[in-house]
Amino acid sequence: MSLTAHSDAAPYSPALSAEVRAALAANRPVVALESTIIAHGLPRPRNLRVAWELEGIVRSAGAVPATIAVLDGRARIGLDKAELERVAEDPAMRKLGHRDLAPALAAGASGATTVSATAFLAARAGLRVFATGGLGGVHRGWTETQDESADLRLLAGTGITVVCAGVKSILDVPATLQRLETLGVGVLGYGTDRFPGFYLSSSGEPVDWTVGSPEEVAEVMRARDALGGPDAALIVANPVPRAQQLDPALHDRVLAEALEACREQGVVGQAVTPFLLDHLTRHTEGASLEANLAAVRGNVALAARIATAWTAR
Repeated sequence: MSLTAHSDAAPYSPALSAEVRAALAANRPVVALESTIIAHGLPRPRNLRVAWELEGIVRSAGAVPATIAVLDGRARIGLDKAELERVAEDPAMRKLGHRDLAPALAAGASGATTVSATAFLAARAGLRVFATGGLGGVHRGWTETQDESADLRLLAGTGITVVCAGVKSILDVPATLQRLETLGVGVLGYGTDRFPGFYLSSSGEPVDWTVGSPEEVAEVMRARDALGGPDAALIVANPVPRAQQLDPALHDRVLAEALEACREQGVVGQAVTPFLLDHLTRHTEGASLEANLAAVRGNVALAARIATAWTAR
């Protein structure tokens, strides 16, 4: 896409909705939500219903939702009804990672924000808690491809608390955890001593620290602030309930088939993740998507409680 310049006075700083701005000024809890799941992660028209549902979960906990997207070259923190509908319904909505933000703003483009872009914009706007599904991480076969998600490095320099269901199970989970340690990104298991596996309640990998309440998470956040030092994210790894996880045997079988199909078809680079996720959705007859949504709902609810505990200082 060619870049057409805005005027010299173009406002490139994020635009906060009146509701989000008022909540921050009054020290009320706010939860950042990504928009990629709305624009690119779900079929229409279900995606819009899920968007309303997730914002409703935040509101029912007494917090303010701040869904984030870029519209017409302006990063927006908190979307109104028409803006949320546009993100859900416009097939031309781009997918924007952190590295895409500057070109998108300069070009006056519109796009849904991924984990890296959402975390960056949320932190820039002063939000402290962000809820998503699963993080990106180190890809399988990293020794040959050197392929890892931009999420990791961005989170290493962004002081925000991210509630997630671990990293996508199509990735190399042990290598991702090692990379997070190297980058200084904190990881807390919420009610578990095992790192969640996105579609699965457990990846089998241990976590060093376990917390059992939103108040404990907020206390860790306060301790990090008091210590100072380099900004880095705090990951709260919240497992999908076992009753709602994808059947582990089905997961392992279909993932193995997906990886083999990926190799046979020569899928590489950025195309790998959407290929594998699509294969899982189709060959589990949608069960992986339902597990994903169950995880997202739980993460959003927990994030609202953490944001509430954080503001009760």
